[in-house]
Amino acid sequence: MANNTPGKRFKTNDSSDTTSSFMRPKRSTTLRREDGAQKASRVSYPKTRAKNKVSVPTLIISIVLVLIVFAGAIYFASQQLNKVIDSSAEQSLAENQKGGLSVEIPDGAGSAQIADILQSAGVISSKEDFLKAVSASGDDKLLKPGAYSFIAGSSLEDVIEELKKGGAELGSKLTIPEGLRVDQTAQTVEKTLGISADDFINQAKASNYVADYPFLEGAYNDSLEGFLFPKTYTIAPGADADSVIRTLLDQFKKETDGIDFKSGAAAEHNLSLHQVITLASLIERETKVDAERPQVSQVIYNRLNQKMPLQVDAAIVYALGGKTDALTKKDLEVDSPYNIYKNQGLPPGPIASPSLASIKAALNPEESNNLYYVLTSKEGTHTFTESYEDFLQAKQEYKKVFGR
Repeated sequence: MANNTPGKRFKTNDSSDTTSSFMRPKRSTTLRREDGAQKASRVSYPKTRAKNKVSVPTLIISIVLVLIVFAGAIYFASQQLNKVIDSSAEQSLAENQKGGLSVEIPDGAGSAQIADILQSAGVISSKEDFLKAVSASGDDKLLKPGAYSFIAGSSLEDVIEELKKGGAELGSKLTIPEGLRVDQTAQTVEKTLGISADDFINQAKASNYVADYPFLEGAYNDSLEGFLFPKTYTIAPGADADSVIRTLLDQFKKETDGIDFKSGAAAEHNLSLHQVITLASLIERETKVDAERPQVSQVIYNRLNQKMPLQVDAAIVYALGGKTDALTKKDLEVDSPYNIYKNQGLPPGPIASPSLASIKAALNPEESNNLYYVLTSKEGTHTFTESYEDFLQAKQEYKKVFGR
């Protein structure tokens, strides 16, 4: 937009001769010598005064002001730079005080794996010395997963103490409840971690892992059923089906490391490790009450001793692919090795992943002569009986409670 305010102009006199008098040339004068000779004098013109000429003091003041502004700008910039440097130094100091050697210990990692991780990160100089130290102190089973930051040069004792305290949680939480089948575990993994359930199931073959996990030798139908240990895990970002399966198998190995599968009732009945896990999976699916697990275990052993069909409904459900409706008489006729209404003895493999409590109950049943049990409360407890007549009476109680 144009500025309509007229600019200042220099005003002149109204005389027709607009030239100021001090700008007119002086008339020529003739100087006469005594001898009468004439000499023309020069015509001199006064100097024209420059318009808007800046005086020296004004110029000096202007320069001084510019220098002051410039110095102020430099000072402000230097102060801001110092703040950035100080902030960076404080952050660096805080990081140094915190540690600086960051490591992540995954769930289920044993002392040997932890030692490898620590040595690779430069936290310890000798894997062998670390393993000797944790073994001598009895701390090898007390080392916890998590994210850690260690100070370089820390003693083995300090490193072990930190590992016993536990590190910061890392990754996503994955909860595998007790009693899930492999396909249910795959669905849980997909929902929680986004790993395809189909990819998980296709990867979950015993032959893919038996070299690293000898307890899988002879697994029925090349399945990992029963060995994907139920627990809440922290899974690192970017995990795939293989790494998740290995985490669950590592946990099974860790949980059962001190268990003698050739002892107790298993030895008396000449059961293999796989048969113990199979029996434990039946117990897991039959009761949710820890105190009842050894009682259910004894009923199964008593039936095995008397060569009676085990008649565990959960095995029929497994044979039917996880049916959720109430079982019918037709269902009990299903043609499957898992139909232990028709087939005697244990099913050929586990029907779910048992808890540690069920595994221990399979090895240590509670002595009794009971052959039957019936669910008789909404809290999940059962009535155990020795005779069939008492069993029928208990079934009446079931009908009263559940109305069917």
